[in-house]
Amino acid sequence: MKRRQFFQNSALTAMGASFILPTQACTPTQSLVNGTSAGKKAKNIIFMVSDGMSSGTLNMGDLFRRRKEGRGSNWLDLYRNQRVSRGLMDMASASSLVTDSAAASSSWGGGVRVKNGRLNSGPNGEEYLPIWQKFKRSGKKVGCVTTVPITHATPAGFCVSSKSRGEQAEIAEKYLQLRFDVMMGGGGKYFNARKDDRNMFDEFAKAGFTVLQSKDEMKSATNQKPVLGVFDKEGLPYELDRVNDPMIAAKVPSLAEMASKAIDLMKDHKNGFCLQIEGGKVDWAAHANDAAALIYDQVAFDDAIKVAIDFAEKDGNTLVVITSDHGNANPGLYYGEKADKNFESLFSFKHTNDWILMGFERDASAASLADRVFANQNYQLTENQLAFIIEKYNEHNAEGVYNSYKLPFKEYAMYQAEHTSVAFGGMEHSADFTELAMFGPGSERMKPFMLNTDMHYFMLEVAEVENKF
Repeated sequence: MKRRQFFQNSALTAMGASFILPTQACTPTQSLVNGTSAGKKAKNIIFMVSDGMSSGTLNMGDLFRRRKEGRGSNWLDLYRNQRVSRGLMDMASASSLVTDSAAASSSWGGGVRVKNGRLNSGPNGEEYLPIWQKFKRSGKKVGCVTTVPITHATPAGFCVSSKSRGEQAEIAEKYLQLRFDVMMGGGGKYFNARKDDRNMFDEFAKAGFTVLQSKDEMKSATNQKPVLGVFDKEGLPYELDRVNDPMIAAKVPSLAEMASKAIDLMKDHKNGFCLQIEGGKVDWAAHANDAAALIYDQVAFDDAIKVAIDFAEKDGNTLVVITSDHGNANPGLYYGEKADKNFESLFSFKHTNDWILMGFERDASAASLADRVFANQNYQLTENQLAFIIEKYNEHNAEGVYNSYKLPFKEYAMYQAEHTSVAFGGMEHSADFTELAMFGPGSERMKPFMLNTDMHYFMLEVAEVENKF
C-alpha cells in the first residue's frame, strides 16, 4: 500500500471510531496535509503546548516583552518575520465543544476524540495507542517536560491510556513500565509519599533510570540512562515566584532549562527524538485569574520556544509545533486612560496572587495583608476590599478546578484589575480555536485549519513512521 493511501486510510478509520460533533466534521476525502508527500523528512519533532492559552494571553505575553524588554515575543516574532506556517486548530472533545486537557492531548496522542477526563480511552474502555509509544517502537527517543506534574493530562495524553486523568499514581507506574527516555516536571507526590507507600523514585533508579530532584542534578545528567526529573511535589512554582526566591531558583529549573537539557540528552540518537514541552501553569494561572502568574509563565514558555527554534534551525531536521490545547478564562488588557501605565505595573511585581493568598494566615490582620500586597505587587487595597478578602478565608463556597483551598482568587483578581487593567472573562476553559505554528521540515505541508485528531497522523506522516503498531 502506498504511504499516502495508508496515511489517509489510517486517519479516516480513527476519526470514524470517535464521536465527532456535527459542526466539527470534515470532508471524508479531504487530505490532512497540504501538497504531496514529497519533502524533507522530520527526523525529530518538538511539540510545544502553552496549556490553556487564550489569544489574549499570547497577545499580553508579546506586549509585556515589547514594553519591558524592547522586543517582541519569540512566538509573535515568528509570525512577524514569516518564519513559520500558521493556522488554527479545532480542539473539541468527544463529549463537548469545550475540551479539557486530557481529551485535547489524547486527540493528538491517540488520533481519536475521547470524552473529557479520559486519556486515549474510548467509551467502552477501548485503548488507543499514544503517539509517543508509536515513535518509541519505531526506534526514536521520546520524552516530555512540563511545569505541572509529569503525570498530568497533557504529557500523559502523548504517553499512556487511562480511563481517568486523575489516576496520576497509576500513570507514574505506567511510565516506569514504558521506559520513556526523558521525563521532567513536578508531581513528586505521585512517586513518593503515596497511599500505597511505594517509593517510585527507588523503583525507577533500580530499573536503570537516572533520578533527578534538583537543578544541579539535572545539569550533570548524561544520556547514558533514561532520565526522570521531578522537582516539586505538585506543580512547579510559578515563574514569577521562582525567580524571586533564590532558594527555589537554585533548586527548580525553568521550563527553558528543562527543554534545553532534554534536547541535549536526546539529540544525538541515530533515529531521532520526539519531545513534548508544556507550559502547564499558564492554564493554572488562567483558572485562578492570576494576571502576573499568567503573563510571566507565558513568557517562560516563550523562552522555551527560542530554545526549540534555535536547535531546529541549526539541526535542519527538526519539526517544531507550537500550539495550545484550549483557551481558558479569555483574559485581556482592557481600555482605559491608564491602561498602558497599569499594564506596566506588572513589571514591578515580585510575586503572584497565588503566593499572596496561599501564604497569608487566616487569623492575620488586614494591615498585614495590605503590607504583603504593597510590598510584592506595589499597590494598595481599600479597607473594604481587605475586609472582604479576609472574610473569604472563613468561607468554603468558592469554585475553581485548581482552588482546592477555596481562597478568593476571583475577587482578588477583580480588585487587582483596577491597578493592572487586565481582566478575565471567567475561570474555566473556553472553546477557542487554538493558535498553531510550525517550523522546520513538514511545516510547508500544514493546512491553515486542522482538526485536533489530524495532528496525530500529520506527525506520523512527516516523520515517515507508518501507523502499524
